[in-house]
Amino acid sequence: MSRDAHLYPLRHTDVDPNDDRLWNWAQNAQIGSRHQVQRPTSEAELQELMCQSRGTIRVIGSKLSPGRMLHVSEQDLLLDLSAFRGQIASDEQSVTFGAATPLDQVYRSLTAMNRMLASSPGVIAIQTLAGAMATGTHGQGLQQSSIADEALAIRMVLTDGSVREFTRGEPDFPAAQVSLGALGIVTAVTLRTEPFRIFTCHKNAVSADTLEQDLLRWNEEYPLSKAWWFVDDNRVHVWNAHEATDDERLRYEQQDRQVVEHEGQTDDSLNDTIDQTLAHMHRDTQIQGKGGKQFRTVTRFRDFTDVTGDIYQLFCRGIAVPQINVEIGVPLTKTPAIIRRIKQWYAENRPHMHYPIILRCTGASSAWLSPASDQPTCFFGFVVYYADDGSLSQEGLHFLTEVEKLLADEGGRPHWGKYYDADRYNWREIYPQWDAFRALRSQLDPHGRLGNDYIAPLFD
Repeated sequence: MSRDAHLYPLRHTDVDPNDDRLWNWAQNAQIGSRHQVQRPTSEAELQELMCQSRGTIRVIGSKLSPGRMLHVSEQDLLLDLSAFRGQIASDEQSVTFGAATPLDQVYRSLTAMNRMLASSPGVIAIQTLAGAMATGTHGQGLQQSSIADEALAIRMVLTDGSVREFTRGEPDFPAAQVSLGALGIVTAVTLRTEPFRIFTCHKNAVSADTLEQDLLRWNEEYPLSKAWWFVDDNRVHVWNAHEATDDERLRYEQQDRQVVEHEGQTDDSLNDTIDQTLAHMHRDTQIQGKGGKQFRTVTRFRDFTDVTGDIYQLFCRGIAVPQINVEIGVPLTKTPAIIRRIKQWYAENRPHMHYPIILRCTGASSAWLSPASDQPTCFFGFVVYYADDGSLSQEGLHFLTEVEKLLADEGGRPHWGKYYDADRYNWREIYPQWDAFRALRSQLDPHGRLGNDYIAPLFD
């Protein structure tokens, strides 16, 4: 297998649903076999299972992660925690959910209680709560950080079968927030909540000439901001959201809490850019006609309708399509200089752009292994979609490789749940608490039973 095939595996399009082989969601990696999956129905069953088993153990979650995070050998165990779903308890300030509760269910439950998380959601809501936390999933806006930063307590079953609850304020809590599944099996999470709020999102297309300054300004002026940078045409599609006015909130409530669309002028300034991007994607994916979901992620950039809704209705708009997704977080203070570097590199090399660069900023995270740990961070996201036959655009992958080099050189930290080249990072240098996390892992899992070929090289 070539190095590129290891980093960016091809997708298997002929998987037999009756086959014993178990694949990750993108079907680009086998993670084990179906007969290796155990489904405990209670915490007591899980404790017994941890005591009785002897090999490596990994939780499969929603299987959205790259296969390397989930894969186990033939003699090892895969855990399906789907029984650990739903709301367990609540009070005026917090709600406790089972670890395998999908994020969309978390959001629906909170909304029904007139509560919300301070953190903006990730775009894909089929993730499990524990999986999203373990990989550092985040949204957009400097007034918040990752979902894990809203945790008040994290309950785990350890490899010896004992139960430990990590509580905010304890010395080890920042390790448990983003743990990569390497400390214990999370069974429940208590999240702090705040009163339900409504936002109005404004959509605009602007020149990227001053993106270095504009991106920071947007994030300072608006609690929620997200941008898509079409480098080919030097254009940016940006969403900036502020808390809704009283009139906007009233209209939203009168419309039974459905998204309110505001009338306004149309904007066709991105049409040529969108058409060019679609042409690239059609060529790269070999899909003719209008295509599938991946093309809707681009055509929606024609829509400049301002909308009012809750944080989930506005920003949890991801379309789950098999893809290679690379996302690197860099210090916010370095972001203007990095944007200039990308502009210069692009001008010199004219790389093939498969999809716009996604820009999201967050506040500092308290989690030791969050890519935003201890510093406001700007995340640069890059996508290459799979072709119908499971192949990938080599030009698109070349772009991913080169831009990751650039961002890693600037002290970038990769999103754990996406694709990256581990050889480009010195973990101890970019994560000040790396050794403290390793020490806790050795204490809680002395035999490395929660490791695999991905986890062990990271920490051992």
